[in-house]
Amino acid sequence: MEPGWSTPAAVVRLLSGPRARRGTLVVLAAGLALYVLQLTVGLADGALEWPLTSGLYYALIIAAALVCAARVVAVREDRLAWGLVAAALVAWAVADIYWEVALAGLPEPPYPSPADAGWLAVYPASYAAIFLLAGRGPRRPTPGLWLDGAIAALGASALVAAALFGPILETVAEGGTAVVVTNLAYPAGDLLLLATVGVVFGLRAWRPDRMWILFGAGLALSAVADSWYLAAAAGHSWQAGDILNAFWPASILLMAWASWQPRRNAEAPLAGRRLVLVPTAFALVGLALLTLDHFVRLNPLALILSSATLAAAVLRMGTAFRANVQMLQRSRREAVTDALTGLGNRRRLTADLDALMASAGDDHELLVLFDLDGFKSYNDTFGHPAGDALLQRLGGKLGAVVEGRGTAYRMGGDEFCVLLRAPGAQRDALVDAAAEALSEHGHGFVIGASHGCVVPSLEASTAVEALQVADHRMYRHKAGRQSGRASDTRDVLLRVLREREPDLHEHLTQVAELACAVGLHYGLGAEALDELARAAELHDVGKMAVPDAILDKPGPLDEEEWAFMRRHTVIGEAILSAGAALVPVAKIVRASHERFDGAGYPDGLAGTEIPLGARIVAVCDAFDAMTSDRSYRRAMSVDAALAELRGAAGSQFDPGVVEAFCAALAAQLEPVAR
Repeated sequence: MEPGWSTPAAVVRLLSGPRARRGTLVVLAAGLALYVLQLTVGLADGALEWPLTSGLYYALIIAAALVCAARVVAVREDRLAWGLVAAALVAWAVADIYWEVALAGLPEPPYPSPADAGWLAVYPASYAAIFLLAGRGPRRPTPGLWLDGAIAALGASALVAAALFGPILETVAEGGTAVVVTNLAYPAGDLLLLATVGVVFGLRAWRPDRMWILFGAGLALSAVADSWYLAAAAGHSWQAGDILNAFWPASILLMAWASWQPRRNAEAPLAGRRLVLVPTAFALVGLALLTLDHFVRLNPLALILSSATLAAAVLRMGTAFRANVQMLQRSRREAVTDALTGLGNRRRLTADLDALMASAGDDHELLVLFDLDGFKSYNDTFGHPAGDALLQRLGGKLGAVVEGRGTAYRMGGDEFCVLLRAPGAQRDALVDAAAEALSEHGHGFVIGASHGCVVPSLEASTAVEALQVADHRMYRHKAGRQSGRASDTRDVLLRVLREREPDLHEHLTQVAELACAVGLHYGLGAEALDELARAAELHDVGKMAVPDAILDKPGPLDEEEWAFMRRHTVIGEAILSAGAALVPVAKIVRASHERFDGAGYPDGLAGTEIPLGARIVAVCDAFDAMTSDRSYRRAMSVDAALAELRGAAGSQFDPGVVEAFCAALAAQLEPVAR
């Protein structure tokens, strides 16, 4: 034998194994059956009568207390709760034995007595055990479940009060204070036990496990037995050998046996007819008792409990109605919400568009349809869970960008949409911001977004037509982005510039390289870097329309010549906008001569109103111009040019871009210095 089995606890664990438990159950059930037979048919008289009545009664109660105590020693789970139950059963057994030995033979036993203290101690211990066990339920109780339990508790208590408490209440006030308190303690404790069991069963959606069924049945049987005894005693109809005597050991055995049942940790589903039938049945009990009172006068306690039962049923109807309204609202919300991103779905967009078209909205309303570029490759490379996470991030960014200025939707798959309300001057910036929100890059992937725009009130007569126009333009934009037309157009324009000014090609190439280096410092993605490089190469394309006399003039330009020269960015934008794929580049070219302080041209933009690409091109163009020979001056040194840039930071140039340029240039020059 192992050393660990020499302890009393180990012996208890051995004796409480499955076979031992089954054997104990059989023995106790046989003992209870023998006791019932003795009460009903009288199996033995004379010397054997006491062992088969009082002796067997006490033996069953003591055995139940030992069974529960063995569970406390052998199993750690819920040890405190079952320890309280074991203590309650021990107090019950001690009270019974004390009554039999010390008080039963007296002509007038004292009341209340120490035996009453033992019996009454069962109530608080049982309540505490119930709350400890109920607190470990798998579900957080809802108001509806609490009310279901309360309806059952009040209805059952009303029925018991109507059937048994009439005689009790008539005699409860007889005697002194201690007698009155004791007389009230028993029925009050019993009703509270019934109520507590009903509440617990309701909290478990009327699907209690075997432990709760046995434990609740034991408590309920004890409460009924106590009430029956008090009513019989008050009516002077109590007999010592009544079958009622079997109710108490039966109730105690049920509670003890419940302690050995496994707990069900799975959550019972909140569905099924029992959720309605059980509280409804108890509510009907309350209604029936109130109706019966018109024909047979019931005691006040039964009437109060019956009325409370109906009141709880009315409250339950209110909570059920509220829950149904909330469920309907949630269903409606889910019906128009994309489950993955939380944005509106296609149904929500269709409804919003229909409402917009019906209200004859103005030209400030803009519908923009987006389709992600590169998403299929991302999904194939990183898997669908990563793809879903990406869609969630992009959807969140899109919703944040248009918040307060429009509504974002996910159409399904990798298609998004926004419905914006913005004047024409703000429209392009909002669309660009939305497209940027749907862009992301990282190691091995670049995600962008093609888009198509439509003004519903001007370009469509129905919501379906507006979506079709936007969809057509989106795919035309996608085709333009994916085709080689942008590169072809760029090559043609660069060739024209080279033919006109042979020295210009080297300048444009140098500006593009510097711009890309600064763009990398800002963490721009592949698509944004490509647009930046093309804008840097083509930022002077508008000078093709400027006469050579102005371009090659050795001296300073006059006002009229400067006015002509300042048009070259607008001309460059017009040239580049002729090709759909170069529209983003055209916007950068137009703003490439704006100043950070707002004194530039052609639009007088300031600060971050100037596109980042244009701010980068401006710094790179100025540096290359300063470090290159001109017909009217010699090239500056790198250090002198950097000093000029820093001196103009905050006025002509973006200070952040200047610092990024200096860092990028230093990184390029470091290998040369070595």
